[in-house]
Amino acid sequence: MASKSGATGGRAAGSRAAGRTSDGKTPSSLEQLIEALRHLPGVGPKSAQRMAFHLLQHDREGALQLAQALDHACSSVQHCTRCHTFTEGDLCTTCRDDTRDAHLLCVVENPADQMMIEQTLTYKGLYFVLMGHLSPLDGIGPRDLHLEQLLARASDGVVSEVVLATNFTSEGEATAHYISEMLKARGLAVSRLARGVPAGGELEYVDAGTIARAMLDRRST
Repeated sequence: MASKSGATGGRAAGSRAAGRTSDGKTPSSLEQLIEALRHLPGVGPKSAQRMAFHLLQHDREGALQLAQALDHACSSVQHCTRCHTFTEGDLCTTCRDDTRDAHLLCVVENPADQMMIEQTLTYKGLYFVLMGHLSPLDGIGPRDLHLEQLLARASDGVVSEVVLATNFTSEGEATAHYISEMLKARGLAVSRLARGVPAGGELEYVDAGTIARAMLDRRST
């Protein structure tokens, strides 16, 4: 989940791309493309400029394919009504899979983390995707992460263990602690990924073998 400051910055960038520049001139199509590419994480002005020039000079077919894929994804992809991951229907394929172990519920921060856990082939339960983490400084609280819905799912009489697989960042740890205390107050069994994942690491960038070891060695909180 993007922070409020990030969302504000995105809207400002969008207005610059669609409106006028600081000197009152309407930006060219190339300038709008460069500004749009800057929305990608880790992409600054120079990187965005290189990408734009490459697409226009060497790969216009790829540029059109990218534009069509983005347009289709933005109009088709939504959040699963049960676990909040990305899907094109009301329920994602994992939530619709009757072979998954409904007694296990794994809580992750975002769909990329869910994908990494799936790649380990060590977990066969269901998921709840927070789409972020608790961050009071950014104004992100329990309601923004749908924790009431998480509590309802964990208390449905089917789930026997909630696996907290938030990132091992300070925000992820705080989120895991908050959820753990919330669930244990209801008498629910809660476990946390073992420290196979390095402190300060994010699941999206950790190798699958390390995540597999952490999943297999998870512990109660």
